[in-house]
Amino acid sequence: MGPLIPNDLLSHEWNFIIAILIGIAFGYILEASGFSSSRKLAGVFYGYDFVVLKVFFTAALVAIIGILYMDYLGYLDFNLLYIHPTYLWGAIIGGIIMGLGFVSGGFCPGTSLCGVAIGKIDAWFFVGGIYIGIFSFSELYTLFEPLYNGAFDGHVTLMDTFGVNPYWFVFGFTILAIVSFYVADLVRKRVKKVFYN
Repeated sequence: MGPLIPNDLLSHEWNFIIAILIGIAFGYILEASGFSSSRKLAGVFYGYDFVVLKVFFTAALVAIIGILYMDYLGYLDFNLLYIHPTYLWGAIIGGIIMGLGFVSGGFCPGTSLCGVAIGKIDAWFFVGGIYIGIFSFSELYTLFEPLYNGAFDGHVTLMDTFGVNPYWFVFGFTILAIVSFYVADLVRKRVKKVFYN
C-alpha cells in the first residue's frame, strides 16, 4: 500500500484491506468534523462557519508536504506521480455546477455520502440527484463530448503553470493558508456580530 510498506512484507490482497480501513477512518473523521451537516458545510458560503475551508486547506498542505518529504527521503519519485489531465472547459463548467449544488444543497458528492451513512434525508435527495446527473450525462455523452474534452492542457500542475520550484510553491501555499484562516476568522466574527447580537 504505497511506498511505506514494501511489497515483500505484505501480499497484494492486503492493499484492499488497508484501503477499506483508510476509507472507514476517513469517513469517521468527516463525520466527527461535522461534514455530514449541510448547515455547517454551507456555512463557508454565508460566512458563519469556515471549518470546511480550514480542513481542506490543511489536508492539501499535509498531503503535499508529506509527498515532498517522501520524495526527499527517497521513498517515492515525485516526478512519477500520476497527474490527472486538465480539460479546462470541463473543469470550469463542472466547478460551476458543483459550486451551485454545494451552496444550494449544502453537500458536495463526498459529504452527501457521509450524510447518507448516518441517515440524513436531505443527503439522500442529494445522492439521488448525483445518480440522475451521472445517468443523464452518460446517455447524452455524445452531445457533451466536444465540451467535455475541450481545451485540453495536458497533465499540468500549478507548479508547472507558474514555473515555481515545488518547495517554494508549498511555502507560498502555506502562507496563503495562514492568511486565509486569519481572514476567515475576521469574517466569521463580523457575521456573528451582525446576525447573532
